[in-house]
Amino acid sequence: MPNTLTPQRERYLLLTLAGIQFSHILDFMIIMPLGPILIAAFGISTHEFGLLVASYSFSAALSGLFAATFIDRFERKRLLLIIFGLFGLATLACGLAPGYATLIVARGLAGTFGGVMGAMVQTIVGDVIPFARRARAAGIISTAFSLSTVAGVPLSLWLANRFDWRAPFILIAILTVLFIIIGARVLPELRYHISPSSSSGQAKRAHPFSAMFEVLRDINHRRALVFSALLIFSGFTVIPYITIYAVGNVGIPQHDIPFIYLAGGAATLVTARLIGHIADLGGKIKIYRRVAFAALAPLFVVTHIGASPLWLWLVCTTGFFVLVSGRMIPAMAIITSAAQPKLRGTFMSLNATVQSFAMGLATTLAGFIITQNDAGQIAGYGLVGYVAITGNMLAIMFVARIVMHDRHATVPDVALK
Repeated sequence: MPNTLTPQRERYLLLTLAGIQFSHILDFMIIMPLGPILIAAFGISTHEFGLLVASYSFSAALSGLFAATFIDRFERKRLLLIIFGLFGLATLACGLAPGYATLIVARGLAGTFGGVMGAMVQTIVGDVIPFARRARAAGIISTAFSLSTVAGVPLSLWLANRFDWRAPFILIAILTVLFIIIGARVLPELRYHISPSSSSGQAKRAHPFSAMFEVLRDINHRRALVFSALLIFSGFTVIPYITIYAVGNVGIPQHDIPFIYLAGGAATLVTARLIGHIADLGGKIKIYRRVAFAALAPLFVVTHIGASPLWLWLVCTTGFFVLVSGRMIPAMAIITSAAQPKLRGTFMSLNATVQSFAMGLATTLAGFIITQNDAGQIAGYGLVGYVAITGNMLAIMFVARIVMHDRHATVPDVALK
């Protein structure tokens, strides 16, 4: 699809998609720093907390698999906004859940819609943004992660400490309404992907899984999905338990936890776009490998450090945020570009399924490795770190096997400033 958007409209599009991602990522992330509060409030173990986190991921995996049967049959904008609205209702249900069991159900519903929504955002980026600028576009979208950590998580934790653990979910539901209004005005209609078959008189697909099978028959698609799974698995064995480890083992008070996200988010707010720009100029695979290799250090340090002052812990976790999340920027550009354009929506839905399943598997596995004593300290986090490092190394080795379909496209490099 030729890029018909002006540079200004392209920026508005990306910023709007980043806002939608902000709501989705904050909803997923907030459950992790709330870990010590929820464990105390419900009297649950680390294993049960791991299941609470994983319920979102496994639901997202199933919904992504289902969405792959229909996502390329509908206009992108309308489908995204409908799913986003349902996601907001599910998040509101999280805030109104009366107990642990109902919270798990509500988290599962939020994951059902959140997983599809994240895939659609990446699909729209792949549809609209040319290959030459795609890593920079991914950098702009990834500012949603930075803003959620630098502003969203600290604000949500303040609300949770000031009022109740339910307050952050109600805030996210309100933000969803705001971004639906903005998205309805800013997002363009995208239906080119459903017109060729009807205009050329091709026969309709025989069954709803035909597009999925067509995606999976492509060996390059399968390689990209394996790479995606390794990428997510290597991060989410560690990420959900950082706060619990910080409070129980490092000795960071609960009221200082927002500083972790404030420092990490502020740093990634700068580095995300820088990494995206460098990846477009220096080669997406080469820059991914360099950032991912550098991420081995914080993966080891964060999972092995003992009792430490706040400033040292902030140095470690900020490096973790910058590098572990930074590898996702060139990686998502690689994954998105690995898809055949006509199947990109289906492929990205399957990718969301694979990522969510890997996320849930990583969280559940780490939850069973880790144990917590009566004093709140956890054991086994170092072993979790070695699992993450192994997954990261496998991803570094695997990425060279992926072919990016539109890497040779020649499009004027309109600046995304």
